[in-house]
Amino acid sequence: MSHARATLTMLLVTFLWSIAGVVTRHLEAAAAFEVTFWRSASNAVALVFLLAWLQGPGALWRGLRRGGAVLWASGLCWTVMFTAFMVALTMTTVAHVLITMALAPLFTALMARGWLEQRLPARTWWAIGIAGLGITGMFANEVLNGRAQDLWGMAVALTVPVAGAAMWTLLQHHAGPRPAEQGGDAPADMSTAILLGAVASALLTLPLAWPLKASAHDIGLLAFLGVAQLAIPCVLAVKAGKVLKAPEAALLGLLEVIMGVAWTWLGASEAPSLPVLLGGALVLLALASNEVLALRSGR
Repeated sequence: MSHARATLTMLLVTFLWSIAGVVTRHLEAAAAFEVTFWRSASNAVALVFLLAWLQGPGALWRGLRRGGAVLWASGLCWTVMFTAFMVALTMTTVAHVLITMALAPLFTALMARGWLEQRLPARTWWAIGIAGLGITGMFANEVLNGRAQDLWGMAVALTVPVAGAAMWTLLQHHAGPRPAEQGGDAPADMSTAILLGAVASALLTLPLAWPLKASAHDIGLLAFLGVAQLAIPCVLAVKAGKVLKAPEAALLGLLEVIMGVAWTWLGASEAPSLPVLLGGALVLLALASNEVLALRSGR
């Protein structure tokens, strides 16, 4: 894949990821855990066919057997991300959720500093401070206005970037070959971990969602999200990520916040409040500046 095609692929991925909020706002009866169950279940089914087609059934099962602890730990991180994201969307606004999730690159940098002992440049510390101010302002606004539901929704959404940061740090820590007694080589393609996360998320939320009340309309929308908003873009992101530099991918990923808020504003009349816009602007400014400076340093 050329660099230009990888960039276009990542733009498509970001667009597909951004539609979750507006689609969720058109559900009729499905509640929080049932929303997560149907999306994760359809994602798992789609991934089985996609990965078997791309890698072959034999490669899929070999990856599950030989993936080692890193594969299963990554699957656990995906489980948290799949579950917490949809639950958070049912508790607060799309803007709250997406802006909170945008902190993933900064959490990854902090975990790499603490776990992998990687030194952080001054620009990243500045970005962490500015983004922290933006998120603190959003939380403070909800506390002052007594909106406990939004506050809890943001707290649930906060587990998504934490789990994402843990996953990427774990993969980087286990990137090199390991002896067989330690679980074998770290798998080069971690798409199988996405499948594990989808299956675990569906199994975890099914008892909490029972009895199922979603209409055929709701199931259709959630199945669409599982396939088009998760399975396909996640596989495409893995391929594009092999070509793009990490700062480039992170910068393109920020478009999910902008597009996700815009789609929900236009398609569901969910307008973000002024404090959310100001806090979100600080977060996006900090992240974008950090990634642009990282690209310039790389050159």
